Amino acid sequence: MPHYGIICPELSGHLNPMTSIARELQRRGHRTTFYQRLNSQKRLEATGFGYRPFAVDEFTLESMAGEQETLAQLSGLTAMKFTVDVIGRRTAACLREVPAQMQEDKVDVVLVDQVCREGGTIAQQINRPVVIVCNALMLNFEPDIPPFCTTWRFRPGILRRLRNRAFDKLLQRIARPLRAPINEHRQKLGLPLLRGYFDAKPPAAEISQVPAEFDFPRKKLHANFHYTGPAIDESVRASHHFPFEKLDGRPLIYASLGTMQNRLAPVFAAIAEACQDLPYQLVLSLGGGCKPESLPNLAGNPLVVEFAPQLQLLKRAKLCITHAGLNTALESLASAVPMVAIPITNDQPGVASRIDHCGAGRFINLKKLNVSRLKDSIETVLENPTYAENAKRMQAAIQKSGGPPKAADIIEKVALV
Repeated sequence: MPHYGIICPELSGHLNPMTSIARELQRRGHRTTFYQRLNSQKRLEATGFGYRPFAVDEFTLESMAGEQETLAQLSGLTAMKFTVDVIGRRTAACLREVPAQMQEDKVDVVLVDQVCREGGTIAQQINRPVVIVCNALMLNFEPDIPPFCTTWRFRPGILRRLRNRAFDKLLQRIARPLRAPINEHRQKLGLPLLRGYFDAKPPAAEISQVPAEFDFPRKKLHANFHYTGPAIDESVRASHHFPFEKLDGRPLIYASLGTMQNRLAPVFAAIAEACQDLPYQLVLSLGGGCKPESLPNLAGNPLVVEFAPQLQLLKRAKLCITHAGLNTALESLASAVPMVAIPITNDQPGVASRIDHCGAGRFINLKKLNVSRLKDSIETVLENPTYAENAKRMQAAIQKSGGPPKAADIIEKVALV
């Protein structure tokens, strides 16, 4: 059976969908190995995946915890630039060590998260086919599609195309620290240098975990691109204790800012205050950024936990207040739960604009967030049945999209070529 080598960020937003696809491959008898830094070892080995660490001396558990602590307090372009710097150092280390590891392990196909731009070069170096998996919002540029990190709405036109192209050039400059170590490595191998996002080696297949109905209308997707829908598998998630006995029977509002930008205490406070007079129980997940006791005086006495069993709570929720991380957005839609989004950085603004585009929720830019505006959005989404109806429509689209089984079918065909 084929051996699939997987290159993916160690963050939950990327690991959750990638491990869901890997689990489906395992169920079919295939071998999967993740090539990652140390901070994902316990999770991957506990859930039964192959794992090989790289850069263990450069990226210690302590140094990575410090990176996460810094990132948790940032937002906007500042957070994006910090993320780019960290990924740039990770990229250089991956290029140094992972090709030899994959050759030693006799990897047959390389599965690469789209944000790991070094993956195509590694596949090219070891002469293996590559499958790109868009676990975050896809980065593929089209003139009519607003850049992934903006909340701009989809409104085609000449001026907006010019704006989109100009912003894309800015993103290319921001991404230079990511491209530099890759081109240095490619130069040593005698390979053509990269110019754009992912022109190292044409992928044998490209998979996006959004359903087509959630994305903006695209016209320039290549023939081997596939919308497979969200990769959700509860068996690969870390288990978290939750006091279900404290749910008091009121309809539920679930709120989370994810596991990255999760130390924005004023945002948590605004969410609590906006919900305090509503006939709903608020469950607030802190995503590991801080302890519940660090927020003892939140308005309305919400149920605050460090981590939450998100998939289970969304099945009970009437509304999700989210940072517009793609996984949380898709998991909400999979349970037909409308959203109020507060995007913070990276692809979250683009996800928020798609939540608005499909009619399954509203969004508020972080800089414009206040309790009054947030409460108005919450009440509007809860009281206008159109939002719930559109979330239900998106749920139906997700159910038809195929998920991990469809993704695995595509990946298996690559191994057979």
